[in-house]
Amino acid sequence: MDETPTRRMGFFTDTSVCIGCKACEVACKEWNDVPDDGFVFRATSYDNTGALGADTWRHVAFIEQDGRWLMSSDVCKHCTNAACLDVCPTGALFRTEFDTVVVQSDICNGCGYCVPACPYGVIDRRERDGRAWKCTMCYDRLRGGLEPACAKACPTTSIQFGPLDELRERAQERVERLHAEGRTDARLYGESPDDGVGGTGAFFLLLDEPETYGLPPDPVVTTRDLGEMWRWAGVAAFGLAGAVAACFLRRS
Repeated sequence: MDETPTRRMGFFTDTSVCIGCKACEVACKEWNDVPDDGFVFRATSYDNTGALGADTWRHVAFIEQDGRWLMSSDVCKHCTNAACLDVCPTGALFRTEFDTVVVQSDICNGCGYCVPACPYGVIDRRERDGRAWKCTMCYDRLRGGLEPACAKACPTTSIQFGPLDELRERAQERVERLHAEGRTDARLYGESPDDGVGGTGAFFLLLDEPETYGLPPDPVVTTRDLGEMWRWAGVAAFGLAGAVAACFLRRS
């Protein structure tokens, strides 16, 4: 039996070559049987899906700014330190052999703890059944040796899939090339293992500040203080138990 460890796989999304075709959104929905999310026309943008959610696992943002269009295909970040994993009480969320984070819909009980835990606002519960849903990085395709549907469908290679270490090297070279061409606003987001979530399995090349794309500038794993909180809760509970015991001893 081959026990060679699987390399961590991920996405590198280069927004500088995204044309907003939404092929990734369509491919994601078709492969994963993701329901129609309404496609609401907001009269403020060509973006008819609005944001990531239980029925939108890939979201192409259209941002009109200073006479130019910024487009970016957003997705679950598959964090290194994933708060959603920390708070899930049923084990519905698990880390795969590819170091991605997946929700098992047949185990999810719809408690919703993972929704506020996500620093990126990715996970959502579906109104029809209350269960949590998000990108799986096409886990079934990965196990079959295939790339995720969104990357396969992208006509400009804006969405690139592969071993995460290779993608990081490729992304850094791309930024350096753009800077040499005078596009000094190009920057990477989510690639650093030193950020607040330990780096992400889906990172981006942006052409403006993260906030412009609706991304938090300094994401932090929301459960970073969980251990300390439980420790102090234990101390408080022990103290309360002692006080109650002392009260009973006095009365006796």
